[in-house]
Amino acid sequence: MPWIQLRIDTDGPHADALSDQLMEEGSISITFEDGKDNPIYEPTLGETPLWDHTVIIALFEADHDLIPVVERLKLQPYLGNNFSYKIEQVEDKDWEREWMDNFHPIKFGDRLWICPSWREIPDPTAVNVILDPGLAFGTGTHPTTALCLEWLDSLDYRNKEVIDFGCGSGILAVAALKLGAEKVTGVDIDYQAIEASKANAERNGVEDQLALYLPEDQPQGLIADILVANILAGPLRELAPLMAEKVKSGGQLALSGLLSEQAEEISTFYSQWFEMDAPAHKDDWCRLTGIRK
Repeated sequence: MPWIQLRIDTDGPHADALSDQLMEEGSISITFEDGKDNPIYEPTLGETPLWDHTVIIALFEADHDLIPVVERLKLQPYLGNNFSYKIEQVEDKDWEREWMDNFHPIKFGDRLWICPSWREIPDPTAVNVILDPGLAFGTGTHPTTALCLEWLDSLDYRNKEVIDFGCGSGILAVAALKLGAEKVTGVDIDYQAIEASKANAERNGVEDQLALYLPEDQPQGLIADILVANILAGPLRELAPLMAEKVKSGGQLALSGLLSEQAEEISTFYSQWFEMDAPAHKDDWCRLTGIRK
Protein backbone atom coordinates (compact mmCIF):
# COMPACT_ATOMS: atom_id res chain seq x y z
CA MET A 1 0.00 0.00 0.00
CA PRO A 2 1.38 3.49 -0.86
CA TRP A 3 1.38 6.24 1.75
CA ILE A 4 1.66 10.00 1.98
CA GLN A 5 3.40 11.94 4.70
CA LEU A 6 3.13 15.47 5.98
CA ARG A 7 6.38 17.05 7.20
CA ILE A 8 6.02 20.10 9.47
CA ASP A 9 8.71 22.30 10.99
CA THR A 10 7.99 23.26 14.58
CA ASP A 11 9.77 23.63 17.93
CA GLY A 12 10.10 21.36 20.94
CA PRO A 13 7.52 23.07 23.20
CA HIS A 14 4.77 22.79 20.55
CA ALA A 15 5.61 19.37 19.12
CA ASP A 16 3.37 17.37 21.46
CA ALA A 17 0.29 19.54 20.79
CA LEU A 18 0.87 19.29 17.03
CA SER A 19 1.36 15.55 17.28
CA ASP A 20 -1.95 15.17 19.14
CA GLN A 21 -3.83 17.17 16.51
CA LEU A 22 -2.30 15.18 13.64
CA MET A 23 -3.43 11.95 15.27
CA GLU A 24 -6.94 13.39 15.56
CA GLU A 25 -6.74 14.24 11.84
CA GLY A 26 -6.17 10.57 11.02
CA SER A 27 -2.40 10.12 11.04
CA ILE A 28 -1.46 6.49 11.63
CA SER A 29 2.03 7.27 12.94
CA ILE A 30 4.08 10.24 14.10
CA THR A 31 7.88 10.57 13.92
CA PHE A 32 9.99 13.31 15.51
CA GLU A 33 13.26 14.30 13.85
CA ASP A 34 16.08 16.67 14.76
CA GLY A 35 15.75 19.63 12.42
CA LYS A 36 19.22 21.11 12.93
CA ASP A 37 21.61 18.22 13.68
CA ASN A 38 21.56 18.80 17.44
CA PRO A 39 21.39 15.25 18.84
CA ILE A 40 20.24 14.37 22.36
CA TYR A 41 22.45 11.47 23.38
CA GLU A 42 21.55 10.61 26.95
CA PRO A 43 18.30 11.97 28.40
CA THR A 44 17.51 11.74 32.09
CA LEU A 45 15.62 8.60 33.11
CA GLY A 46 11.92 9.06 32.39
CA GLU A 47 12.52 12.16 30.26
CA THR A 48 11.65 12.42 26.54
CA PRO A 49 13.28 15.68 25.42
CA LEU A 50 12.72 17.22 21.99
CA TRP A 51 14.95 19.48 19.92
CA ASP A 52 14.53 23.25 19.69
CA HIS A 53 13.93 22.77 15.96
CA THR A 54 11.81 19.65 15.55
CA VAL A 55 10.47 18.16 12.32
CA ILE A 56 7.25 16.17 12.74
CA ILE A 57 6.49 13.56 10.11
CA ALA A 58 2.88 12.36 10.06
CA LEU A 59 2.07 9.31 7.95
CA PHE A 60 -1.36 8.95 6.31
CA GLU A 61 -3.00 6.46 3.99
CA ALA A 62 -2.57 7.48 0.36
CA ASP A 63 -6.23 8.42 -0.22
CA HIS A 64 -6.31 10.82 2.74
CA ASP A 65 -6.92 14.42 1.61
CA LEU A 66 -4.26 16.50 3.36
CA ILE A 67 -5.28 19.93 2.03
CA PRO A 68 -8.11 20.39 4.58
CA VAL A 69 -5.76 19.07 7.28
CA VAL A 70 -3.19 21.73 6.41
CA GLU A 71 -5.83 24.46 6.37
CA ARG A 72 -7.00 23.51 9.86
CA LEU A 73 -3.42 23.43 11.12
CA LYS A 74 -2.84 26.96 9.81
CA LEU A 75 -5.50 28.18 12.24
CA GLN A 76 -3.53 26.99 15.26
CA PRO A 77 -1.87 29.97 17.01
CA TYR A 78 1.03 27.90 18.35
CA LEU A 79 2.31 27.34 14.80
CA GLY A 80 2.80 31.04 14.27
CA ASN A 81 3.00 32.93 10.99
CA ASN A 82 5.88 30.92 9.51
CA PHE A 83 4.00 27.65 9.11
CA SER A 84 6.20 25.43 6.93
CA TYR A 85 5.13 22.04 5.62
CA LYS A 86 5.74 19.53 2.82
CA ILE A 87 3.56 16.72 1.47
CA GLU A 88 5.41 13.69 0.10
CA GLN A 89 4.47 10.34 -1.35
CA VAL A 90 6.16 7.41 0.39
CA GLU A 91 7.18 4.39 -1.62
CA ASP A 92 5.84 1.12 -0.26
CA LYS A 93 8.90 -0.96 0.69
CA ASP A 94 9.80 -4.01 2.65
CA TRP A 95 11.74 -2.00 5.23
CA GLU A 96 13.18 -5.05 6.96
CA ARG A 97 14.54 -6.29 3.62
CA GLU A 98 15.85 -2.80 2.87
CA TRP A 99 17.85 -2.82 6.13
CA MET A 100 19.11 -6.35 5.52
CA ASP A 101 20.35 -5.44 2.05
CA ASN A 102 22.47 -2.64 3.50
CA PHE A 103 24.05 -4.63 6.35
CA HIS A 104 27.33 -6.04 4.98
CA PRO A 105 30.18 -8.06 6.56
CA ILE A 106 32.61 -5.79 8.42
CA LYS A 107 36.19 -6.44 9.53
CA PHE A 108 37.45 -5.35 12.96
CA GLY A 109 41.14 -5.42 13.85
CA ASP A 110 43.41 -8.01 12.24
CA ARG A 111 41.33 -11.17 12.25
CA LEU A 112 37.70 -10.58 13.25
CA TRP A 113 34.76 -10.33 10.85
CA ILE A 114 31.11 -9.71 11.76
CA CYS A 115 28.98 -11.33 9.08
CA PRO A 116 25.18 -11.04 8.79
CA SER A 117 23.63 -14.49 8.74
CA TRP A 118 22.09 -13.83 5.29
CA ARG A 119 25.43 -12.81 3.66
CA GLU A 120 28.30 -14.85 2.24
CA ILE A 121 31.42 -14.97 4.45
CA PRO A 122 34.22 -12.94 2.74
CA ASP A 123 37.15 -14.79 4.36
CA PRO A 124 36.49 -18.34 5.59
CA THR A 125 39.96 -18.47 7.20
CA ALA A 126 39.26 -15.46 9.45
CA VAL A 127 37.50 -15.40 12.83
CA ASN A 128 33.91 -15.02 11.67
CA VAL A 129 30.98 -14.13 13.90
CA ILE A 130 27.69 -14.91 12.17
CA LEU A 131 25.17 -12.41 13.48
CA ASP A 132 21.42 -11.93 13.38
CA PRO A 133 20.69 -8.95 15.67
CA GLY A 134 16.99 -9.75 16.03
CA LEU A 135 15.33 -7.27 18.40
CA ALA A 136 18.49 -6.50 20.40
CA PHE A 137 21.03 -3.73 19.90
CA GLY A 138 24.41 -4.56 18.39
CA THR A 139 25.47 -5.06 14.77
CA GLY A 140 29.00 -3.64 14.79
CA THR A 141 28.01 -0.64 12.69
CA HIS A 142 27.82 1.79 15.62
CA PRO A 143 31.17 3.36 16.63
CA THR A 144 30.88 2.20 20.26
CA THR A 145 30.44 -1.44 19.22
CA ALA A 146 33.22 -1.13 16.65
CA LEU A 147 35.59 0.23 19.31
CA CYS A 148 34.84 -2.73 21.56
CA LEU A 149 35.27 -5.28 18.77
CA GLU A 150 38.63 -3.79 17.77
CA TRP A 151 39.79 -4.02 21.40
CA LEU A 152 38.57 -7.61 21.75
CA ASP A 153 40.46 -8.56 18.60
CA SER A 154 43.71 -7.38 20.19
CA LEU A 155 43.56 -9.54 23.36
CA ASP A 156 45.14 -12.82 24.42
CA TYR A 157 42.36 -15.15 25.60
CA ARG A 158 44.33 -18.19 26.73
CA ASN A 159 42.60 -19.58 29.85
CA LYS A 160 40.60 -16.35 30.17
CA GLU A 161 36.98 -15.79 31.20
CA VAL A 162 35.03 -12.75 30.05
CA ILE A 163 31.98 -10.80 31.24
CA ASP A 164 29.91 -8.87 28.69
CA PHE A 165 27.90 -6.40 30.78
CA GLY A 166 24.91 -5.25 28.73
CA CYS A 167 25.27 -8.00 26.14
CA GLY A 168 22.53 -6.86 23.72
CA SER A 169 22.64 -9.06 20.63
CA GLY A 170 25.58 -11.00 22.08
CA ILE A 171 27.96 -9.64 19.45
CA LEU A 172 30.80 -8.95 21.93
CA ALA A 173 30.28 -12.14 23.91
CA VAL A 174 30.28 -14.34 20.82
CA ALA A 175 33.27 -12.47 19.36
CA ALA A 176 35.28 -13.10 22.53
CA LEU A 177 34.45 -16.81 22.38
CA LYS A 178 35.31 -17.11 18.70
CA LEU A 179 38.59 -15.30 19.41
CA GLY A 180 39.51 -17.91 22.03
CA ALA A 181 37.95 -17.05 25.40
CA GLU A 182 37.35 -20.08 27.61
CA LYS A 183 33.98 -18.88 28.91
CA VAL A 184 31.83 -15.74 28.67
CA THR A 185 29.05 -14.54 30.94
CA GLY A 186 26.54 -12.12 29.40
CA VAL A 187 24.31 -9.90 31.54
CA ASP A 188 21.48 -7.68 30.29
CA ILE A 189 18.36 -6.06 31.75
CA ASP A 190 16.32 -6.92 28.63
CA TYR A 191 14.95 -10.44 28.23
CA GLN A 192 14.92 -9.96 24.43
CA ALA A 193 18.67 -9.34 24.60
CA ILE A 194 19.16 -12.60 26.47
CA GLU A 195 17.17 -14.44 23.78
CA ALA A 196 19.06 -12.74 20.93
CA SER A 197 22.43 -13.51 22.55
CA LYS A 198 21.42 -17.14 23.02
CA ALA A 199 20.35 -17.46 19.38
CA ASN A 200 23.57 -15.89 18.09
CA ALA A 201 25.67 -18.14 20.32
CA GLU A 202 23.88 -21.18 18.90
CA ARG A 203 24.37 -19.84 15.37
CA ASN A 204 28.12 -19.71 16.02
CA GLY A 205 28.39 -23.02 17.85
CA VAL A 206 29.51 -21.50 21.16
CA GLU A 207 26.32 -21.82 23.22
CA ASP A 208 27.95 -24.25 25.67
CA GLN A 209 30.53 -21.60 26.62
CA LEU A 210 28.12 -18.70 27.09
CA ALA A 211 26.08 -18.20 30.28
CA LEU A 212 23.36 -15.55 30.11
CA TYR A 213 21.59 -13.81 32.99
CA LEU A 214 19.25 -11.00 33.86
CA PRO A 215 20.95 -8.85 36.57
CA GLU A 216 18.84 -10.29 39.39
CA ASP A 217 19.76 -13.83 38.36
CA GLN A 218 23.52 -13.50 37.96
CA PRO A 219 25.64 -15.70 40.26
CA GLN A 220 27.03 -14.32 43.49
CA GLY A 221 30.76 -13.68 43.36
CA LEU A 222 30.86 -13.54 39.56
CA ILE A 223 34.40 -12.56 38.50
CA ALA A 224 36.40 -12.68 35.27
CA ASP A 225 39.73 -11.82 33.66
CA ILE A 226 38.14 -9.43 31.15
CA LEU A 227 35.03 -7.25 31.41
CA VAL A 228 33.54 -5.26 28.56
CA ALA A 229 30.56 -2.92 28.99
CA ASN A 230 29.10 -1.06 26.02
CA ILE A 231 26.28 0.89 27.68
CA LEU A 232 26.02 4.63 28.54
CA ALA A 233 27.83 7.07 30.80
CA GLY A 234 25.08 7.18 33.46
CA PRO A 235 24.92 3.42 34.05
CA LEU A 236 28.71 3.19 33.84
CA ARG A 237 28.98 5.67 36.74
CA GLU A 238 26.26 3.98 38.79
CA LEU A 239 27.57 0.45 38.24
CA ALA A 240 31.28 1.21 38.62
CA PRO A 241 31.78 -0.39 42.09
CA LEU A 242 29.82 -3.47 41.00
CA MET A 243 31.80 -3.89 37.78
CA ALA A 244 35.11 -3.29 39.53
CA GLU A 245 34.32 -6.20 41.87
CA LYS A 246 33.85 -8.47 38.85
CA VAL A 247 37.36 -7.98 37.45
CA LYS A 248 40.28 -9.97 38.85
CA SER A 249 43.43 -8.19 40.01
CA GLY A 250 45.44 -7.56 36.87
CA GLY A 251 42.34 -8.13 34.75
CA GLN A 252 41.30 -5.98 31.81
CA LEU A 253 38.37 -3.57 31.46
CA ALA A 254 36.78 -1.86 28.46
CA LEU A 255 33.99 0.72 28.70
CA SER A 256 32.14 2.21 25.75
CA GLY A 257 28.88 3.92 24.93
CA LEU A 258 30.58 7.17 25.93
CA LEU A 259 30.72 10.50 24.18
CA SER A 260 34.24 11.87 23.88
CA GLU A 261 33.47 14.74 26.28
CA GLN A 262 32.41 12.20 28.94
CA ALA A 263 35.68 10.27 28.83
CA GLU A 264 37.69 12.30 31.35
CA GLU A 265 35.02 12.15 34.05
CA ILE A 266 34.41 8.41 33.69
CA SER A 267 38.12 7.61 33.44
CA THR A 268 38.85 9.59 36.61
CA PHE A 269 36.04 7.80 38.44
CA TYR A 270 37.23 4.33 37.43
CA SER A 271 40.83 5.16 38.33
CA GLN A 272 39.90 4.33 41.95
CA TRP A 273 40.11 0.66 40.92
CA PHE A 274 41.93 0.62 37.57
CA GLU A 275 45.06 1.96 35.94
CA MET A 276 43.30 3.69 33.07
CA ASP A 277 44.67 4.14 29.54
CA ALA A 278 44.18 7.10 27.23
CA PRO A 279 40.79 6.92 25.51
CA ALA A 280 40.35 5.64 21.97
CA HIS A 281 38.03 7.70 19.77
CA LYS A 282 35.78 7.04 16.78
CA ASP A 283 33.60 9.86 15.49
CA ASP A 284 32.02 11.51 18.58
CA TRP A 285 32.37 8.38 20.72
CA CYS A 286 35.14 6.82 22.74
CA ARG A 287 36.32 3.68 24.53
CA LEU A 288 38.12 3.54 27.85
CA THR A 289 40.35 0.64 28.88
CA GLY A 290 42.23 -0.16 32.07
CA ILE A 291 43.95 -2.79 34.23
CA ARG A 292 42.56 -3.75 37.63
CA LYS A 293 44.82 -2.65 40.49
